[in-house]
Amino acid sequence: MPALPTFTHIAHDDFVAAVHTLADAVRDGGWTPDFIIGIGRGGLAPAVYLSHATGLPMLSVDYSSQVEDFAEAPLVRLAERTRAGEKLLFVDDINDSGRTIGHIRKTLAQAGATAAVLRFATLIDNASSAERVDYAARTIDRRDTKDWFVFPWEAVAPQQSLAADAAQVPDRIA
Repeated sequence: MPALPTFTHIAHDDFVAAVHTLADAVRDGGWTPDFIIGIGRGGLAPAVYLSHATGLPMLSVDYSSQVEDFAEAPLVRLAERTRAGEKLLFVDDINDSGRTIGHIRKTLAQAGATAAVLRFATLIDNASSAERVDYAARTIDRRDTKDWFVFPWEAVAPQQSLAADAAQVPDRIA
């Protein structure tokens, strides 16, 4: 049986500090989104907190569910909003492989989104990810950091569930 990864729990206070770091970066960046978009499932809690920290309204896309009406269809509607000039900040917990952000960018582009009004923010950004983000509270490099990060909202999950999630991406934790 393979060894369990190193689970690194992120304390609630550290999470809140990371949200404030993102809020400051957005405020100081000279670009203000019309909406914060939480990427479900891991980006929902950070997006809610960031919405409160900035006073900006929040919407969500449930990418993790892979249910068309809640994953792809909202992205098509959001692409329409960008063509009307609305600026969107997508928020996720971690940019690890880049798969989620890449999929969202590709889907938005296929739906005719205006790329210049899109930004991405994560609590943790992997420097060796296939995708780049515009705002990150912390940067790691998966070539060196193999920990599996457990965010406060995941702390209630059984360890078996966390291990199963981590096992789906062994190249990032081995």
